[in-house]
Amino acid sequence: MNRLKSMLMLAMAAPCAAVAQNYVSEVWQPDLGTKFRNPIIYADYSDPDVCRVGDDYYMTASSFNCIPGLPILHSKDLVNWTLVNYAVERLVPAELFAAPSHGNGIWAPAIRHHNGEFYIYWGDPDNGIFMVKTKDVLGRWDDPVLVLPARGIIDTCPFWDEDGRAYLSHGYAGSRAGLKSILGIIEMTPDGTRTIGQSRIVFDGHEGNETVEGTKLYKRDGYYYILCPAGGVSTGWQLALRSKDIYGPYEHRKVMAQGMTDINGPHQGAWVDTPDGKEHWFIHFQDVDAYGRIIHLNPLRWADGWPVIGNDADGDGCGEPVTTAVKPSLPRQPKANPVETDYFTSNRLGLQWQWHANANPLWYFADAAHTRLRLFTVPLPENYANLWDLPNLLLQKFPAPDFAATARLRFAPSAKIEGERAGLVVMGMDYAGLFMEQTPRGILLSQNTCVKAKQHREEVVSSEPVLVQKNQDVWLRVRVSRSGTQALCRFSYSFDGKTFADLGREFTAQPGQWIGAKVGMFATRPKFINDGGWLDVEEFVVTR
Repeated sequence: MNRLKSMLMLAMAAPCAAVAQNYVSEVWQPDLGTKFRNPIIYADYSDPDVCRVGDDYYMTASSFNCIPGLPILHSKDLVNWTLVNYAVERLVPAELFAAPSHGNGIWAPAIRHHNGEFYIYWGDPDNGIFMVKTKDVLGRWDDPVLVLPARGIIDTCPFWDEDGRAYLSHGYAGSRAGLKSILGIIEMTPDGTRTIGQSRIVFDGHEGNETVEGTKLYKRDGYYYILCPAGGVSTGWQLALRSKDIYGPYEHRKVMAQGMTDINGPHQGAWVDTPDGKEHWFIHFQDVDAYGRIIHLNPLRWADGWPVIGNDADGDGCGEPVTTAVKPSLPRQPKANPVETDYFTSNRLGLQWQWHANANPLWYFADAAHTRLRLFTVPLPENYANLWDLPNLLLQKFPAPDFAATARLRFAPSAKIEGERAGLVVMGMDYAGLFMEQTPRGILLSQNTCVKAKQHREEVVSSEPVLVQKNQDVWLRVRVSRSGTQALCRFSYSFDGKTFADLGREFTAQPGQWIGAKVGMFATRPKFINDGGWLDVEEFVVTR
């Protein structure tokens, strides 16, 4: 038994967050000792926002339709981050998110601490501005509050002024509002539960700063600042806006751009300082296609009332993102990463796992007594075309440019029905995986592939089948390798966990809708009957 598995077994009764604090990834490590390297998190935490509370930093990120939503990550040094909680258990309206609603839901949240409570606001482009809050960041968050019913308002950020008045900055989704590249501000009640009056446009980016979005609202030395990206997710730059009046007019400057680096974007994020106020840092994302939107840390300095982010070698006030830098002047903390590997030693799902829709308790049993996860086969939804339509995909983010994910599985289909399936999948707008299916010939294992799944294309079997016995242990593996901007996947299987045989052909992973590709498991049956089979997952191990 390896060291990580021993540690997790000893921690069986511990909360998931406590176990996650001890996790050090084999596949990506940003901490270089006195320095760090970017990205600090090589995983898809899109649209990050961060706040500091005393000596602790808390990050959240977009989660779209994936549940649980609004991940909460924690760090003491801005380099080593652990995934410690989620703020949303179920998306609302519940009936909308009972099925996959790809790319909808939670867009570009902002996290703040005010009067002893944590608040997170986000814009749902179809339903409005929502807020959740809590006094215990590691505990259960309150149910979402609809602050403003609206269509097309996104990328919200709350701000409480010295006089007690509260505001929200935001952007607009052109696909819903019919207008984009503008920013607005709307006042809220001081308790932050509803808006007052109408929003006012405070910045028009149409001439030179198209697709301005992702607002973060701050105040410093009498100026209101809106930090925001423009120019598009993969091709844009970072802006700073400032004004003495919260409603403007706002001056603006470009304060970080790709320049001569290979860090495209660089896109929206958060400004934070150290507890002594002597250092300032900016956390943002870079879009890397199938790997999603990965997290970078850049130094920020103030010059003549403007932030300058990254390395400003030519002194023009616009920096370029760094690949390595001296770590922030903060207390050393042990190396840590968002958890990946799972030996299923808890009676709750590990924090690395998310579903593609609001979860149904009949989908799984976290059996801590037997250190396994049991996924029950779920009837296919109506009008099913392929796995894009499946809500009970249990997935986690790609954690590094190069890695292998190996699942030890045991499939027990019901004798009552043929066509039950289960297996390992790399999921995106295209997907592929190794699937086991109950057939008249027995359980057959094959590689299955679907190109243009979003367009409801059919899945095809892309390998010769291999016979698997019922309740037989089988190890399914995918090895992911970065080649340029592509994530290349090779699948293999084993019946002893030691000797693996390739199955199928190389697959190029694709992102999902606003998210990176993900990897995980599923279990289905072709129709509703009064009971079905299951897939036992003994371990899911991520290695080099």
